[in-house]
Amino acid sequence: MSKKRKSFSLLLATLMALTLIVSACGGNKAADNTNKASNTSGSSNTKAEEPVKLIWYTIGAPQKDMNKVLEEVNKYTKEKINATIDMKMIDFGDYTQKMQVMAASGEPMDIMFTCSWAFDYVQNARKGAFMELDDLLDKYGKGIKDTIDPAFLEGSKVDGHNYAIPANKELPAQEVWRFNKQLVDKYKFDISKATTMDSLEPMLKTIKEKEPGVTPYAMVKDFMPIMPFDYVIEKMPMAVYLDTKDYKVVNILETPEAKKALETVHKFYKAGYVSPEVATTSSVDDLYKSGKWFMDRAATQPLADNLWSASYGYPVVSTAASKPYIYNWSVMGSMQAISANSENPEKAMEFLNLLNTDPYLRNLIDSGIEGVHYQKVKDNMIKNLPDAKNYDMPTFSLGNIMITYLNEGDPENKWDEFKKFNASGIKAPLLGFNFDTSKVTNEIAAVNNVKEEFWSSLMTGTVDPDEYLPKAIEKFKTAGLDKIIAEAQTQIDAWRAANNK
Repeated sequence: MSKKRKSFSLLLATLMALTLIVSACGGNKAADNTNKASNTSGSSNTKAEEPVKLIWYTIGAPQKDMNKVLEEVNKYTKEKINATIDMKMIDFGDYTQKMQVMAASGEPMDIMFTCSWAFDYVQNARKGAFMELDDLLDKYGKGIKDTIDPAFLEGSKVDGHNYAIPANKELPAQEVWRFNKQLVDKYKFDISKATTMDSLEPMLKTIKEKEPGVTPYAMVKDFMPIMPFDYVIEKMPMAVYLDTKDYKVVNILETPEAKKALETVHKFYKAGYVSPEVATTSSVDDLYKSGKWFMDRAATQPLADNLWSASYGYPVVSTAASKPYIYNWSVMGSMQAISANSENPEKAMEFLNLLNTDPYLRNLIDSGIEGVHYQKVKDNMIKNLPDAKNYDMPTFSLGNIMITYLNEGDPENKWDEFKKFNASGIKAPLLGFNFDTSKVTNEIAAVNNVKEEFWSSLMTGTVDPDEYLPKAIEKFKTAGLDKIIAEAQTQIDAWRAANNK
């Protein structure tokens, strides 16, 4: 994955976030570790002391030049905070499972990546895997609090407390229709008219008829139509309306909006606008590489068209498909927690504070060594050298992206555009609410089984909603969805009352 593309991979990953992951972490040790932190006397910057070694688990493919970069990192962190870093990377597909096992077994670790879609933040915070950070933030994380958009810290609280430091990045989630500009130009399409899914049909019809070999709509099995809901659990059929006034939890499959959306996508499927194998297709990277696609849908960020175009090697353009909403999952999309078992919580917070405020350290960990992996084009702009392939980190997962170097060709005002985008975000109604699933774990497991049977085929239009939607609704109810909705409603009502919603 190129440097141009890597910082954007979080946006794609969040589209594929699964339902809440129930992990097997040990008992709640937050209180014990808070005492441990407060009983540690003073800061350990004294040069006479042995440097503290911090173990940091994070997500992504292990990099060939990791040790070479860490050698430089540790020279710097030893001087700054008398600590060294042992970074251990676990690839995306294995991260959740391996971290759950290690956290439950008490494996030594200090810092760990967590989020809404991998090694689930909320559930693991409640199970005691992470240390409560409120006091540590006040004492050793002042730079973080001064730097990060306050909405990240406020929106990522669990039961009133912070258990991880969110990455300072794009805050809202906004969907766009993306188009292969070569085909847009060829047929002189006006993509600004693409305001709804139905409005796409004339363009899709033209491509289907005139461009054999091109997939009109590049869709994968995790697709869901845009619907006006804030989901209690991502990609499960219970939500409140985005414009709700009463916060009533509904089964989305019983709503007219869902019925209409599923009818439209089924019409697209029958017309051949999507692949016949869409319900089992997990990736369309081959289409992106070949350019044999016309459009799809993706989450955006400022200057996203530039990133996509650089990544694919041909121009990509987009137009808004939804408003920019701030959801729990967008706030919690990339975070660093301190382990409840950490022997050095104060030093871990000192490191996280440095990581999120010090441009030299942040860029060293992100882009590698100047003159080896990149060279500077300007003071704050870089271009890759051939050895960059040996150190290609997922930028989004490593902390504050707004102090990272610009890539060659990025506009100077890139981070100002991010701040404007963040300011434009609309708070989703359930922002700050975290569903406690402990009373309905059996029902959630049963509902997930039903979901495996129906979800992908319904959402991708592979089956006729007139026939399959009633069957799915009945099976979801039998599995206990109504009980889950009732429990969610009780908790939301209590949350509203406590927060004057």
